[in-house]
Amino acid sequence: MPEKDLRMTIDVGLRLAPSEAALPQARSALWFAAAAVFAVALAMRWLIPFNVDVSWWLIVGERVLDGQRLYVDILETNPPMAGAVYFLGVVLARAIDVRPEVVTDGLVFFLMAGSLGVTWRMLRDSPLRGRSAAGPLAIWAMLLLGILPMYDFGQREHLALIAMLPALGVFIRRGNREPVSAVAMLIAGVSAAITMSFKPYFAFAVGSCIVAAAVHARQWRVLLVPENWIAAALIVIYGVCVYVFCPEYFSAIYPLVRDVYLLLTAPFLALFVSAATTLCIASVLAVLVLQRRRQLDSVLVVLLAAAFGFVVAFFVQRKGWGYHAYPMVALPLMALGYAIATMDREAPRWRQWRVVASIVAAVIFVNGCLWFNASVDVRDIEKVIARLGPHPKILMLSGAATIGHPMVRTLQGTWVSRQEALLIREIVRRARLDNTFDAATSARLDTYVARERAGLVEDFRKQPPDVVLIDNDNSDWGAWAQADPELNALLKPYVLAQTVHGIDILRRAAP
Repeated sequence: MPEKDLRMTIDVGLRLAPSEAALPQARSALWFAAAAVFAVALAMRWLIPFNVDVSWWLIVGERVLDGQRLYVDILETNPPMAGAVYFLGVVLARAIDVRPEVVTDGLVFFLMAGSLGVTWRMLRDSPLRGRSAAGPLAIWAMLLLGILPMYDFGQREHLALIAMLPALGVFIRRGNREPVSAVAMLIAGVSAAITMSFKPYFAFAVGSCIVAAAVHARQWRVLLVPENWIAAALIVIYGVCVYVFCPEYFSAIYPLVRDVYLLLTAPFLALFVSAATTLCIASVLAVLVLQRRRQLDSVLVVLLAAAFGFVVAFFVQRKGWGYHAYPMVALPLMALGYAIATMDREAPRWRQWRVVASIVAAVIFVNGCLWFNASVDVRDIEKVIARLGPHPKILMLSGAATIGHPMVRTLQGTWVSRQEALLIREIVRRARLDNTFDAATSARLDTYVARERAGLVEDFRKQPPDVVLIDNDNSDWGAWAQADPELNALLKPYVLAQTVHGIDILRRAAP
């Protein structure tokens, strides 16, 4: 190399490389930032109400450990994997005598740290543009996993994204035509299988990543790499295990989901104009603007492909619920953080672009936090029930699960019903307002409603509640119960304690 070029190379290297004195300061700043993010995420677990579905799954876990049978004694429409982490939380909580809520939150943080650590190890020797910004990107990932979910922390979509990160790491390497070790293949296969086992819809995300990696690498063999076969084999084994050990899921739950739960849908237009879709599109557009002068690398290709797959899952489920949208907001934001960290410093005004892009990312992040923090405030109801006596047995006539959960656990009470809420009657009632069904379909729906009502009566007789909540705010549950002779007779020993926000709170009268 000529002397002039050598001097120039050394000069540029000295200007770009951090000084030895600055390195410890940079590392300290990163560790401080990581500790701060963890502290905020931990504090939010105390400040934000516990999630309704996570609370219900803890009840399910406790009942299963006490001998009840899932899908027989407990009505739940999700596959068994949906409750695995919560079951583990209940087991550990009983072993160390700590509340399951605390243990479950701790498990989610532990899984988060493990997933990020494994993914980092998979990518640390990869020649990616973002290696120099690995520290800030790790902090950004912690924000997206630990804080962005807000009220939906610990929900299945949150857990699925955490589980999927190692698979994303391997997909990124495949898209970059990099070698993948046998251990990484195994981890990626397990990672992808766990993600898909939470909900079949998540196969869209995994499949999108595989196709995107193959297209980016221009190697069709990526479609047939070992980790894909491992994931497929594990899903088949999982399905067989569910069929063998939980046959009722296929014989009783699947028909219920097909005939009733799929009736609960939101209009496509409402989904498309939702805040979640807007945040997702805004993040993707910001990434494309930042990358307008250079081709997307494998990191961005895989992250955006995964986001696209979760967008498909969001629209296929057609519920519009906040937690369904979490991965499709978090992944584009993760891609945006990577795009900001790897901006082309040779581009004109790149510093200004970075500031603007960082502000855009922060605005999207804050709006995402607001979107995922939607919960129902039932503290007024909780205060009334608390005055009626300790550890109440509670039964609820309502299709709104957010009324009873996590309130019943906060009061350290007992949930009398076999299901989270009386969703079947509510779904059928709403569907009949907007649709006309033929005689056969209508009769089939009536059968499901009658079966739910029979289960309610059986639960009432088996374990008479101390408190009955009747929801006259969201539906006509009070009139429905009065028109039913058997339910009306069961409610005779109860008197109205108070009505709060349209919810009648009945207590058992003293003998």
